[in-house]
Amino acid sequence: MALSDSRTSPGSADGTPGSADAPGAPGIPRRVSATDVVLTHLRDAIESGELAVGDKLPTEAQLGRHFGVSRSVVREALRTLQALGLTVSRAGKGTYVESSGPDQNPVFGSYSARDLLEFRRHVEIPVAGYAAGRRTQDDIDHLLTLIASMESETDPTAWVALDSLFHLTVARASGNPVFSKIIEEIRDALARQSSFLNQLGDRRRQSDIEHRALVEAIVEGSEGAAVHAMAAHLELVETALNAIVRPGTAHPPHEGEAIHE
Repeated sequence: MALSDSRTSPGSADGTPGSADAPGAPGIPRRVSATDVVLTHLRDAIESGELAVGDKLPTEAQLGRHFGVSRSVVREALRTLQALGLTVSRAGKGTYVESSGPDQNPVFGSYSARDLLEFRRHVEIPVAGYAAGRRTQDDIDHLLTLIASMESETDPTAWVALDSLFHLTVARASGNPVFSKIIEEIRDALARQSSFLNQLGDRRRQSDIEHRALVEAIVEGSEGAAVHAMAAHLELVETALNAIVRPGTAHPPHEGEAIHE
């Protein structure tokens, strides 16, 4: 089924952000990337019925030409649609519309959002406490370098890679290799979830604030503050996911409240 023409320029063909802005935090414009634009148009087409359940989407090459972007940009948008449960990829056949509404338990790689959140609450929160009590100077230096890199990073893909590395580094700082081994196992899923939240929930700037609070607690050696910071971080991850898949049911914090990935 043909897509209606887009009047919004998503940016350059290599996927760099275009000139369009969308609202982010109050008073702060959010830069709209090429992937954002492609994703928004495809999602709108599916949810409006322009692309009906069972319809086959155009190929990556066709979508790239239609939107004037690279295939890598299209591929990222398609991954997000699949995570939302709106489409399904069939080997050798292409991508098809699976549902007209988002799945309330999206899947990131091999794991569902529900499984990831449940695991992270039971593992990453106590791990943060262990990290505060056991961190070495090397751990502190690494975490400070990482958070500084994340705060200055402008490329969304690079930031997502740093995000998953950040959580792995916190696990390593716990001094227990079992924790870091487990976080390494789910690292790809964490990166996919992070990308999903950044594209649909504009989480990156607030995540930096939350990560900074966690690093400061670990540097100070405060186990209680580190546990609280990680718990707060994971709470808003869940809030942001709910706001995306169940619009109107999640209640984001008031401006100025501590927010929680």
